[in-house]
Amino acid sequence: MNQHRRGRLTSNCSKMTVFHDEVEIEDFEYDEETETYYFPCPCGDRFAITKEDLENGEEVATCPSCSLIVRVIYDKEQFMCGEVIEAPKTSENKLELAQS
Repeated sequence: MNQHRRGRLTSNCSKMTVFHDEVEIEDFEYDEETETYYFPCPCGDRFAITKEDLENGEEVATCPSCSLIVRVIYDKEQFMCGEVIEAPKTSENKLELAQS
């Protein structure tokens, strides 16, 4: 029974994340072509997180060259997936056509 508890503790500890830093999304550079946000990493490369990742609620930017990660601070509502834009009502369109 003690071994089982130790296994859980180890498992829980392995899930703990240590961030190099916490960075506001406004401090990242955005590349429109790749839809990716970049921030300089101390190793000389860049942390990266995609717009799609942010839309899916991801908040961890990774560096492809080292093991460092940063937590991205951003307004999740600003990056919501599937935003609905209301279409004009059909009766308004008919009225406009009738008046012209």
